[in-house]
Amino acid sequence: MDNYLPDEPVTTDVTLEKPQKSKVGSTILEIFQTLVMALIFYFLIDTFFPRVRVENISMKPTLQPGELLLVNKLAYQLGEPHRGDVMVFHYPGNPSEDYIKRVIGLPGDEVRIEGGMVYVNGSLLDEPYIAAPPSYPGVWAVPEDSFFVLGDNRNQSSDSHSWGFVPLENIVGKALVVYWPLDQIKTLYHPLIVNAAN
Repeated sequence: MDNYLPDEPVTTDVTLEKPQKSKVGSTILEIFQTLVMALIFYFLIDTFFPRVRVENISMKPTLQPGELLLVNKLAYQLGEPHRGDVMVFHYPGNPSEDYIKRVIGLPGDEVRIEGGMVYVNGSLLDEPYIAAPPSYPGVWAVPEDSFFVLGDNRNQSSDSHSWGFVPLENIVGKALVVYWPLDQIKTLYHPLIVNAAN
C-alpha cells in the first residue's frame, strides 16, 4: 500500500470578488436619504411650530408688519392660555382668517376698560407694551371656554372689544418668538400682566 504524501501543501488562489457599488450611486443614495429626512423634520416642525407673518399694525409696538413669528401649536393642547400670552387664532367672524392678539381675559373673568385703564376682576393691569391707552370704555364677562383678547395698538385693533370673544376651538397656538428680521429677534412673553391681574 502506497502512502501518498504531497511534497507541498495544497493551496487555492481563488479570490472572491465582492461586487462594488458605484461611488456615484452611493452618493446619490445618501443625498436622497438626507433629503427625505430633512423633509420629514420640516413637516414635523411645520405641523407643531408653524410660522406666521404679521400683516397689520394692530399689535404695534410689540409686533411690526412683515415680522415672522414661530407659533407653538402644542402649547394649549398641553396647557392653558395665560393672561399676557400672544395668541394666534381663527377669527370668529371668518375662520379662514388668522388673527394675533394678546390674551387679557380668561374664562369667568370680568374685563373692564375705563379712563384708558384695563381692569381684570377689579385689578388694574400694568401694560407697558401698549401703543396708547384705550380710548373706549366697556365691561365684558368672559364666558366659559372663551377668551377676551386685545391688540397692543389698542385704538387701531379689531379685537374682542369690537367683535366679542375667541372660542377655545378657534385657538391655533401661542406665539413664541419673532425670528425675522434678524435684528428684531425677541421672545413674546410679558409676565407683568399676569402678576398684575392676580
